[in-house]
Amino acid sequence: MNYRFFSLITAAVLLPYGAVAQQNSKTASSHPDLSGVWAFGIDLPPTGLKKTVNGASTVKTVDQSARRGAKTPVAGALPFTAAPSYKPELQAKVKNLSDNESKTDQVFYCGKPGVPRIGSPRKIVQLPNEIIFFYEDISGDPYRIIPTDGRPHRVNPNPSFYGDSVAHWEGNTLVVDVTNFVDETWFGEEGYFHSDAMHVTERLWRDGPNLVYQATVEDPKVLTAPWTMAPRVVKPSDDPLEESPKCVEDDGRRLLNNDHHGQR
Repeated sequence: MNYRFFSLITAAVLLPYGAVAQQNSKTASSHPDLSGVWAFGIDLPPTGLKKTVNGASTVKTVDQSARRGAKTPVAGALPFTAAPSYKPELQAKVKNLSDNESKTDQVFYCGKPGVPRIGSPRKIVQLPNEIIFFYEDISGDPYRIIPTDGRPHRVNPNPSFYGDSVAHWEGNTLVVDVTNFVDETWFGEEGYFHSDAMHVTERLWRDGPNLVYQATVEDPKVLTAPWTMAPRVVKPSDDPLEESPKCVEDDGRRLLNNDHHGQR
């Protein structure tokens, strides 16, 4: 065998592969890395958590950045409004759901919050062709595996609480397109119900060490226009993810009024 000729052929075969691999690495690394553990605020008190050990008490301030809209302008955020615009004939229904939230909101009774109500992920693992969102939630600890390789939505998947998601990058922003929902959830705290036609666009990007989360909801069956929520600037966290306890609701039958529970 002519080993010199074989070496030349081998190099000719391997060099293009190496060039492609290097190009793929550059493409993957050209996007900001959203990986990390992020602050968690669902079902925590709005002020602080008091812990007493052997008679000594400490109070830890609760970070609510994952639950509340930013109070100052956020670079890259879309224009937003405080509340969605429902069709006139549906506004009474929204008010009734909101006024009786502790009786009408399935989240209060261990129901799944769905998207975008569940908010920003508790942990993100970013891979070359997909991104994984992990959550901690009283209704369970869901996760979402979201392709980022350009594939379209699945054909005829079963409707679900968290929908069918695909994502792409627009500059430094990850844009997640979500469709095919069940119509059993709310997309916001104040009785914001939706139909099976709801379409959600989530946007996530880095703002220094923080993660910014913002979502837009479209639903032509119930809304007069798309609604974009205020951006949430979510701080990094060093608290490890923990398995949520089993959700057992036993408060609903004891309620004497319609106070809001303020979960999200």
